[in-house]
Amino acid sequence: MSDMEPLSLFSPSAQTWFGDALGDPTEVQARGWPEIAAGRHALLCAPTGSGKTLAAFLWFVDSLGRSPVPTEGQRCRVLYISPLKALTVDVERNLRAPLRGIALEAERRAESFREARAAVRSGDSTSAERRDLVRHPPDILITTPESLFLMLTSAARETLRSVTTVIVDEIHALAGTKRGAHLAVSLERLCALTDSDPQRIGLSATQRPLSEVARFLGGTGRDVAIVDAGVRKPMELTIEVPVDDMTDLDRGAERGGDVSTPQAPRRSIWPAVTPRLLELIRAHRSTIVFVNSRRLAERLSGQLNDLAGEDLVRAHHGSIAREQRTVVEEMLKEGRLPAIIATSSLELGIDMGAVDLVVQVGSPLTVASGLQRIGRAGHSVGVASRGTIFPTHRGDLLEAATIAERMLDGAIEETRVPRNPLDILAQQIVAMAALDTWDVGELRRTIVRAYPFADLGTRAFEATLDMLDGRYPSEEFGELRARIVWDRLAGTVRGRAGAQRLAVTSGGTIPDRGLYSVNIFEDGRRVGELDEEMVYELRPGEVFILGATSWRCVDITPQQVLVLPAPGEPGKIAFWHGDSVGRPFEVGAAVGALVRELRAAGEPAALERLR
Repeated sequence: MSDMEPLSLFSPSAQTWFGDALGDPTEVQARGWPEIAAGRHALLCAPTGSGKTLAAFLWFVDSLGRSPVPTEGQRCRVLYISPLKALTVDVERNLRAPLRGIALEAERRAESFREARAAVRSGDSTSAERRDLVRHPPDILITTPESLFLMLTSAARETLRSVTTVIVDEIHALAGTKRGAHLAVSLERLCALTDSDPQRIGLSATQRPLSEVARFLGGTGRDVAIVDAGVRKPMELTIEVPVDDMTDLDRGAERGGDVSTPQAPRRSIWPAVTPRLLELIRAHRSTIVFVNSRRLAERLSGQLNDLAGEDLVRAHHGSIAREQRTVVEEMLKEGRLPAIIATSSLELGIDMGAVDLVVQVGSPLTVASGLQRIGRAGHSVGVASRGTIFPTHRGDLLEAATIAERMLDGAIEETRVPRNPLDILAQQIVAMAALDTWDVGELRRTIVRAYPFADLGTRAFEATLDMLDGRYPSEEFGELRARIVWDRLAGTVRGRAGAQRLAVTSGGTIPDRGLYSVNIFEDGRRVGELDEEMVYELRPGEVFILGATSWRCVDITPQQVLVLPAPGEPGKIAFWHGDSVGRPFEVGAAVGALVRELRAAGEPAALERLR
């Protein structure tokens, strides 16, 4: 099939717009469109910047435009699910070009075509925005796993009855987690709600094995076509140690001591890292520096700006308000900000424009994460991604060397789908029973269609129902309230009073970390959030740093920290708990193998091996 043949699937207006705006289709587009147009479930795997999002969306943008305007209650046809709230906003913005562009081309050709409407519902959506989506559903709804769960557990689910297509982006970030298991059941609940089994499309840049991820996407009884366009992207990767001898550093740095405090050890790698980072940032037009914690993002931003004598960088992480993050992203894209210090908030497929260089401070922790992060540089087809890793201590150097080698070899960690997580099962049963009375057999059949629960045994299923119905295995659980009614004679399950409220306030797998919203005192605008322990140590009148910006605490309420800007004033750096990420088994085994190899080789050969 030639590069241009796949475009023959589309209307003349779509063909012209694509050719004029983008040129030839990429491999994932050319191979993915026939599968999608045929109505098959499909998993599209391709490197970062390969056009996967448009590979998934273009067929539906074009077909929606050629179809009659549906009745208001039947309007929502395409459901896009992203693991990141920031990515939902980015996708909605990027969809405007094909939606408007094809409509304008059709108008020029005097073709019948309507411009489909896309909208976002996420945890950042206001109550008014959520109500408007129910009253006036969009053609394309962009959401997160948690917001989908909330919609399915409320009257808003009526909006979803007409959905015919589900697109799950960055599926690798979900498949191997309990969050993914939760989403898998939500997708089966969606199927039970709709008139037909919606077509499923999964998108990912980093997956192994693809067959397992395809099974996760499709669930039980659905064949999924795998489009593997995962040719490794060109990558220029270096590991840089900005000191002559890491063994000469104080051992406190190896233990992860906070070197930003006055009591910090003087012999630390950070006084060498920060000037080198500043040098790299000034040598490139656009740089993203990834770190592994929100506190380090704040600390490094402050140190770089102090060293530069100007606001050269800004912090970007999940505890900064969406509006603030969007401003920072736009500043980088437009060339008004040379660099961003980011956590995983920018790791997934957000389009950051022409980023020249990615720097990773500390080990990227996993091969998949390293590929995603370094892939932010040269975010387009055929352009090499340039990245530099700065290890922060000797153990970090070994891990970084191991991961870098595996990144260049494409040795991504294997995705392991959690099997039968009963806490997720209990959540979903309460949510399902809250609105409807279910036949027990149909309830179990719906759940086991989700791949993580495909081999759920009757005994475990009924034990979960027993617990939720108040039949506990011992008196130790007697104080727990029953949440459902399991009528064994009728073979039905229904929710008790309060079940719906419990489901929507306590559902999901993202833990409640006790965060306080940070709002401007004068107008209530939200600027971010703080850990409750940080708030406990904070007093009115004190200044703290959030988003590389100084804020003066005016008042502390039971839910909020009210602040005023304090530009240029020094203050304590915000911190959060729960930032650490575990090391995958494959990386741990590879680090151990490298250590044994270096030990056996002797010093000269070991040094040569690391070079």
